[in-house]
Amino acid sequence: MNLVFLGPPGSGKGTQAVKLAQKLGLKHLSTGDVLRDAVKRGSELGKQAEGYMKRGELVPDGLIIGLIESMIKAGELNGGFILDGFPRTVPQALGLKEMLYNNDINLDTAILFAVDDEEIVKRLSGRWYCPKCNTGYNYPAQMPGVEGRCDKDNAQLRRRPDDDEAVVRNRLEVYKKQTKPIEDFYRGESILVEIKAQKTPDEVFEAVLKEVSSKT
Repeated sequence: MNLVFLGPPGSGKGTQAVKLAQKLGLKHLSTGDVLRDAVKRGSELGKQAEGYMKRGELVPDGLIIGLIESMIKAGELNGGFILDGFPRTVPQALGLKEMLYNNDINLDTAILFAVDDEEIVKRLSGRWYCPKCNTGYNYPAQMPGVEGRCDKDNAQLRRRPDDDEAVVRNRLEVYKKQTKPIEDFYRGESILVEIKAQKTPDEVFEAVLKEVSSKT
């Protein structure tokens, strides 16, 4: 089974991708993981990717798709995969489709994790972490015993800059302009499935599992 997970930042798609990959024995592929793995291997494509990353430049779409194709040709994705956070644009989706077609592979389902904007803002702007032990907290679901202090080492909790409310709202606008058109693309391919992702992680996972099980 070959899947694409779509959704705005904070929709929980990464968490669900990890759980489903473990449950079904699929390969979980996020763009970051693919790039880091390629650099670690020291392949020719990996060296090219490393050059862009060291210069702080975006890695070209064709290179990312080429890295995924190299994994296909090596037989690493024979058991199926979940693409998490890629493609992000319609040109990426078209490039991915062409590459998969050339390798006799089809996408079975594109799962959209739907969460309304205010819930996303609440989730992300409520995230804090300990700079010492990196323990994460989430207000109000997972709060420390002492306000603003880590339960493990009493260090002052911090919030990542991109979790500031204004930044979160801007990230959502970028998502809508850049990535939301992919929803229409996969809807046109007749493989888009929407999951209401505002429930608990376990409830969302059960919905995802039910959906993919119906495709097998």
